[in-house]
Amino acid sequence: MKLLIKLGGTLLDSAEPRQRMSDQIAAAAAHPDREIAVVHGGGKQMTRYLAERGIESRFVNGLRVTTPETVDAVLKVFAGSVNHELVASLNRAGALAVGLSGIDALLAEAEQMDPALGAVGRVTKSNAALLGLLTSNRYLPVVACVAGDRQGRVYNVNADQMAVACAGAFGAAQLIFLTDVPGVLSANKQILPVLTAEQSRSLIAGGVATGGMQAKLEAAMAALAAGVEQVRIAPGAEDRVVARLLEGEEIGTRMVGSEVAVS
Repeated sequence: MKLLIKLGGTLLDSAEPRQRMSDQIAAAAAHPDREIAVVHGGGKQMTRYLAERGIESRFVNGLRVTTPETVDAVLKVFAGSVNHELVASLNRAGALAVGLSGIDALLAEAEQMDPALGAVGRVTKSNAALLGLLTSNRYLPVVACVAGDRQGRVYNVNADQMAVACAGAFGAAQLIFLTDVPGVLSANKQILPVLTAEQSRSLIAGGVATGGMQAKLEAAMAALAAGVEQVRIAPGAEDRVVARLLEGEEIGTRMVGSEVAVS
């Protein structure tokens, strides 16, 4: 079974939670019937890196305006320190992790989303053959949310969108978003254990899911439309969360394409 796990940057911001997460993923990847790839963000680390250099972070509709000097930081932080610290932690846990970005082998091809955002990209194509080559040989690919194009341009890409593009092209049966929230909440702030795409659209239309959760639901729906069987949105800090999700425990929210698929 092919799986893609997306890690939010908050889970990777210090050594202890990063190692705890790495131990779980490495143990899951050791199963002979699983092929796992990882996509990660790092927005918190990026904001801190820029602030330390006197560069203000500006956002439009939740997307970081990416100037030429910010592109340099994107490479150094996302594809550099965050990626390699995670790879090192996974290797310490016993995996054979390989650090990548969407630039490598054109794993994620992108185009400029909006000139006002600078070098913020929208993934137009994912060439996941490299992921399959690595996972079929028991390596664990770890992908930073940086993409490129055939003209050599570099783009900052939303990590959820990167995860969706890679999951669909990789043929993942399941996409797991490990986040800093407990799951998708209803209007009365209760966790919704199962959601269909139609119910997700209703939460967005009704103003219940806004901001980051709206973006997460839209990404999840895109993954389902791309052929991923189910998407899990779960709290990464939960004890043994990866193993429990793979055992079928209902942690956080499980998203499926239609009512027929809910069981």
